Amino acid sequence: MIEHISQPSDIRQFSADELTVLAKEIRDTIITTVSENGGHLASNLGMVEATIALHKVFCSPEDKIVFDVGHQCYTHKLLTGRYDDFATLRQFGGISGFTNREESVHDTFCEGHSGTSVSAALGVATANKLLGKEDYAIAVVGDGSLTNGMIYEALNNCSDKNLNFIILINDNEMSISQNVGGLHNYLTRLRTSKSYYKFKRRLEYTLSKIPLIGKGLARLFKSIKDFVKRIFVNDTIFEDLGLLYFGPVDGHDIEKLTTVLSEAKSKHTACVVHMITRKGKGFEVAEQEPDKYHSTGSFDLQTGKGNETSSKTYSEIFGETLCEIAAEDNKVCAITAAMCDGTGLSEFSQRYPDRFFDVGIAEEHAITFAGGLSALGMKPVVALYSTFSQRVYDQILHDISIQNLPLILALDRCGLVPNDGITHQGIFDYSLFSSVPNTEIFSPINGDELASVLKDTAERYDKLSVVRYPKGSALQSIPQIDMVTDGFVSYSSDVRSADVVIVAAGRLFYNAVAVRDLLKTEYSVGIIRPIRVYPLDYEAFSNLLRDCRLVYILDENYREGGFGEKLAANLNTKARISVRAVEGFVEHGSLADLMRYCGFDPEQVAEGIQRNLQ
Repeated sequence: MIEHISQPSDIRQFSADELTVLAKEIRDTIITTVSENGGHLASNLGMVEATIALHKVFCSPEDKIVFDVGHQCYTHKLLTGRYDDFATLRQFGGISGFTNREESVHDTFCEGHSGTSVSAALGVATANKLLGKEDYAIAVVGDGSLTNGMIYEALNNCSDKNLNFIILINDNEMSISQNVGGLHNYLTRLRTSKSYYKFKRRLEYTLSKIPLIGKGLARLFKSIKDFVKRIFVNDTIFEDLGLLYFGPVDGHDIEKLTTVLSEAKSKHTACVVHMITRKGKGFEVAEQEPDKYHSTGSFDLQTGKGNETSSKTYSEIFGETLCEIAAEDNKVCAITAAMCDGTGLSEFSQRYPDRFFDVGIAEEHAITFAGGLSALGMKPVVALYSTFSQRVYDQILHDISIQNLPLILALDRCGLVPNDGITHQGIFDYSLFSSVPNTEIFSPINGDELASVLKDTAERYDKLSVVRYPKGSALQSIPQIDMVTDGFVSYSSDVRSADVVIVAAGRLFYNAVAVRDLLKTEYSVGIIRPIRVYPLDYEAFSNLLRDCRLVYILDENYREGGFGEKLAANLNTKARISVRAVEGFVEHGSLADLMRYCGFDPEQVAEGIQRNLQ
């Protein structure tokens, strides 16, 4: 059935039984594809029926659906003509694991960060109104995103009643409205049934037609209904903000959810529909451990077990090292924004629960909260993914730097990030934070150096220290090359006499060594590896590079404001200088694919050096 769907309108005439079969086919397709490619599993399995209901009630692409974060859009992709390409999910040149405007007219926004959906959809609804359109805007937002402050800024701006605008809340972990027992459940079932809506509409219509007193009776009926509701069912924050509220409703019951969405649609005003779903629905291991299968690599389809690697990741080493530091210093605290497992802080949260703070999806709050801790002499360490750290520039500048407060900002997933795509690349953090006064930035090469840098910065704890490291395995061994370490710079012993000197930080050092091997029969190649990538001692670099013919800088950051650009602009040398950096936004693919795309493969770098020396 699913292979014959080329557009959402194809499902609008399906019977209830046919939609049930379709839901199973979609779920099976998602499980099979993610088991091979990796991806966001549990959240997508929980959204199958709800996405079918959305496309049955609304008319995409005229009606715009905005998925918060966008990682739960797999069913949406399958219903909007991308079934034939679905096997390429998250693969280089294939379809994205998130919504993407470049991929389909049905993808309203290129999403990847939490908390954006209500603002964006409200803007779409307002534009529709200004343009005289009757189309709808629907924001699909998970309960986890309700910890993000931007959601509440948007909700506070939803006071315009005359908008075709619906917020669909996917509640899969926490209760939003308080459960008040059997009567509450009965009223919920009654209010979300077809017969209820049909009866309510008929009664209001009949009452309004009674001569002289009809309209007054209809208003009285509504007042009595609202009064009874307030006695037995607590008001929600949404109603207090002036939005109509529907629910909660079973998000896995297509017929019932379709009924509620249709009723909300008929109101032609800002509404909230609150549905209850189960993460991992239909795949037992994902239902039992939804956090583990929120974002997963490839796994065995029968057992659900992932393809484990024996080497430790940077995240794991960060978490272990921070536990060691905290054991010696009771002022050390750890803060994360809903990424306890992802940032490697699970063990810390168990060993030091009083000094561990998960603030939810609220990165901005995390930084200013850390500033308050730091102001009273505590030593907060904030662990974020690089892509989400983009949100905290104002707090870093205003609440840390201007206050002259020390802080350790541990940035995970820096540089090129495989598979998740354009919104998740960690290629902008250096440009951002190197513009903040009294800041130092480190790019350790492996797990040992990461641990060493963390211990040093925690012991000094005298400024904003940004420690950035990539996703994945923390390579422990350094290639056999004679290196000299001087302060925060490591360089090959032959660097002063080399024809070519490659400057590379972090994991690109390994690429530089491979390039040296490729060119050793033609040129002498030296290597400089800064451990602290900001600030740089330009005089010391210039002394090392004074006599070479070519300085070739590798920078796994966006070119503008990057490490390579800063170094090249400040070097005092007669040598030719060339910078190879990330030139723009980077899509999804394996790390090897992305390295080739950006020109960081050793063969590509070697060719670039040869061209520069011709």
